[in-house]
Amino acid sequence: MASGDGEGEGSVSGDIDDLESLISTTDVERLKRAWRQEKAAPEIFQFEAALIQRIKEQIQLMEETVEDFAESGIDPLTVSLYQMDLDRTQFLLRSYLRIRLQKIEKYMFHILNTDELFNRLSREEKSFAERCSNDLKMHLDENILSKLPDNYQSLLKQSIISEETDMVPKPQLDTFVVCKTKYYLGHIQLEDINNGNTDDRVNQRPLEEPFEMEPNVLYFVRYKPIKKLVEGGKIDLY
Repeated sequence: MASGDGEGEGSVSGDIDDLESLISTTDVERLKRAWRQEKAAPEIFQFEAALIQRIKEQIQLMEETVEDFAESGIDPLTVSLYQMDLDRTQFLLRSYLRIRLQKIEKYMFHILNTDELFNRLSREEKSFAERCSNDLKMHLDENILSKLPDNYQSLLKQSIISEETDMVPKPQLDTFVVCKTKYYLGHIQLEDINNGNTDDRVNQRPLEEPFEMEPNVLYFVRYKPIKKLVEGGKIDLY
C-alpha cells in the first residue's frame, strides 16, 4: 500500500516538474518580447508563426495539466499559482494577436498595397485584411463615393489628379519610441542627410554626430533610424 502511494506521489511530483519546466521555457519570454515590440512599434512586424504554434501547444498542455492537478486533489493554492501562469500566457497571446488586428484595421489599404508588409501577415490575417478592405470599399462606394463628383470618387486619393494615395493612412515611422539594447551599438545616424528632400542642394541640413547606445540603458529616439536594428533583434522596444 505504501509502495503504491509513493508511486502516485512520484507521478504527481513528476507532473509538477514537467509543468515547471514547460512554464520556464524561453518561448513565453519570446512571446512577451514579440508582444512588447508589436505594441511599441508604429508598423506591423513579421508574424511569429512558429512561436505562436508552439505557444498554443503549450497552452493546451498546461490546461490539461492544471485540470489533472485539480482532479488529483493537489493543494488548491498550488493549482491557483499554475493557473495564474496559464492565464498570463493566454493574455500575452490574445493581446499580441489583438494588437496586430488593430494595426491591420488601421492600415489595411497601405498593407494590401505594400508587398513587404502584406507578406508579414499570417494566412488568417491576410484573409482578414482582404475581407475588411472589401467590406469598407463596398460600404463607402454605396453610401458616399457614388454621390460625389467623378473626380472625387477614389477611395485612395483625394482626387483623380493626385499623384499619391494621399487618403491612405500609413504608419508614422518618425514617431519616437523607448528602446534598449543588450549590446554596445555605435555609429547610429539619427538624422537624414536631406531631411526628406530629393534634391541634395535644397535645404540640406548638417548631419548630427553618430549616436551610440550603451547596453541596458533606455533611450528615447525616432523609430525610423533604428528600424533595421529593431528588425534584426539588436534593439528592443518598450
